[in-house]
Amino acid sequence: MLDALPAQPPLTRETLRSGPAMAFPDNDAVIGERVIDWEDRVIPGPAGAPDLEVTIYRPRGREGETLPAVYNIHGGGMIVGHRSWEAARVVDIVDELGVVGVNVEYRLAPEHPYPAGVEDCYAGFLWLAKNARSLGVDPDRIVVMGGSAGGGFSAAVALLARDRKGPRMAGQLLLCPMLDNTNSTISSLQYDGIGTWQRELNLLAWSCVLGEELAYSADAPAYAAPTRAADLSGLPPAFIEVGAAEMFRDEDVEYASRIWATGGQAELHVWAGGAHGFDMYMPGSEIARAALAARASWLRRVLSVG
Repeated sequence: MLDALPAQPPLTRETLRSGPAMAFPDNDAVIGERVIDWEDRVIPGPAGAPDLEVTIYRPRGREGETLPAVYNIHGGGMIVGHRSWEAARVVDIVDELGVVGVNVEYRLAPEHPYPAGVEDCYAGFLWLAKNARSLGVDPDRIVVMGGSAGGGFSAAVALLARDRKGPRMAGQLLLCPMLDNTNSTISSLQYDGIGTWQRELNLLAWSCVLGEELAYSADAPAYAAPTRAADLSGLPPAFIEVGAAEMFRDEDVEYASRIWATGGQAELHVWAGGAHGFDMYMPGSEIARAALAARASWLRRVLSVG
């Protein structure tokens, strides 16, 4: 799979916005023959900040019903990416579970360093919770989810919602989440120069988000790097998934262990042989099929869907 990836020049601050953009199918192509409607909306951003764009997906023919929702935050190291990258992930969940999907856009670093991205993600979740009834969503059955940087943002939004006394979320679905800015674990050193997301890229990402002074510091804010949170109690149930063959392995396992230590709920899956984002890079693999089934099972339990 790694050999099949197109060659890309090394990313630097100077080249982040240059070069050809990655192309992904539009929403109609992603949905295909499935009976799902979609719409783009512009919603309020954080106070004093620009508005946000979201895409909403809803099972057709379920008008008048109140459905659970998944609120998705895309990956890309907090420095690249677009919500369209993960339209297929959201549409698959909407189709399989009959839920509403909301895919949010957020500002990227380094042009917009911390706290811009996480505040955008929290503002989108706040909007969804406040407008749940008008959207046909049950406000008590919303899961915040994301992969990689989106997983880190999802964990941070859960911390913000706890500390700001709302909104309540039903769960946090963290897929190979980017949690630790120090890059000091064994796995972060093992996957140096190999894999789909490598140590050099991670170092660049954290420097863009936090600046040189705090980039790799244990003093970084917890809402930027959730591993820095001193207290992980009182959080919604977490599903944490990571590959055994990727740099985020150890920080994700530690995060689950710390949630358990507070008496909280966490379901942890470490997939042997899994590279970072293996479900997207290797969708036909046996571990990808098993991982998708495990996610769906957890979502059914947390959202109380059949």
